[in-house]
Amino acid sequence: MIPTVGAVTVARLAAEAGGSVAEAYARYPDKRDWEGKEPAWEREIARAAKMKVTIVTELDDAYPPLLKEIASPPLALYVAGDSAVLSKAGVALVGTRAATAYGRETAERLAAGLAQRGWAVFSGLAVGIDAAAHRGALLGGGATAGILGGALDCFFPSENRKLAREMVEKGGCVASEFPFGRRPDAQTFPQRNRIVSGLAHGVVAVECPLRSGTLITCSRAAEQGRPVMAVPGRVDWKTASGCNQLIREGARLVTNVDDIVEELTPLGKAARVEGKKKASASEGRRAVADKRQPSSPVRRSTSDAPQAMFTLEESLVLRAIPEGGATIDAVAREAKLSAGKVNALLVGLRLKGRVRFFPGNRVATT
Repeated sequence: MIPTVGAVTVARLAAEAGGSVAEAYARYPDKRDWEGKEPAWEREIARAAKMKVTIVTELDDAYPPLLKEIASPPLALYVAGDSAVLSKAGVALVGTRAATAYGRETAERLAAGLAQRGWAVFSGLAVGIDAAAHRGALLGGGATAGILGGALDCFFPSENRKLAREMVEKGGCVASEFPFGRRPDAQTFPQRNRIVSGLAHGVVAVECPLRSGTLITCSRAAEQGRPVMAVPGRVDWKTASGCNQLIREGARLVTNVDDIVEELTPLGKAARVEGKKKASASEGRRAVADKRQPSSPVRRSTSDAPQAMFTLEESLVLRAIPEGGATIDAVAREAKLSAGKVNALLVGLRLKGRVRFFPGNRVATT
């Protein structure tokens, strides 16, 4: 409930207090909540019980094991519904609020197919792609969990209240890391995105423009080591430009549920790795053969020309990252590109193993 304290700070304070979180809290000098008051934690717990909300911490068996692996796991999750859904093998389907009919239909179809195969569907319960993904999971008879960008008692957006109730009634859940009374704002939604990706075994961007919170979620997924996938869209649609960019930079192209399942199963991942190894070995043999051939005045076709490892824009972004790293906004200013464009490029560079992400929206080269 204290906004200046996160998971890393709690771990340090507890270590200094002999491993006791209670003792660390007793010693902490600046106990002020979001409203500047001393946290009324006993009342918070009583309110949760009254609202039939479960507060889950890392000390509880119900805490999702995959979340423990991310850089800054939430200290607590407020869960309405079945918290066990958060620990199921699942896929995050994410995308723009300003979705087209094509995007909504695709999200619903993919989510229904995943649910029918036993996968949970995670998303952010926003309008557009998120809502379509949750509805698709319900249509497929599966479990779905929505992660809010604010407290459970400050539900947003209001038009999805009915959908949230249906999700809980049908065995899913709605969750938030924020204490009661915390309203959503520009800061809380990016925080929420790391949980959406952290819960999932893989993330699928269904439809999004270049400047989109979806690309932040994909960045977090790449940072967390989760496979990033994307659905292609028309080249003249702004709502598809982010997904098309992700595919261009190395995200798995998705057209159906089989593509997702193949990417996330050990056999499918092994096949892709083996395919890349064979392609690399083939390129190596071709390079050796080319060296052995006598020089010829015949001009090689453009298809045989060596391909650059990075695009011009990727090179600009890499040059804009100083030694020691920087914030993504600082990189965008240095590269003279939009923040949305830089986010998309960084996801691709992360997939190529050239950059890594850090808490605080920071990035550094590898």
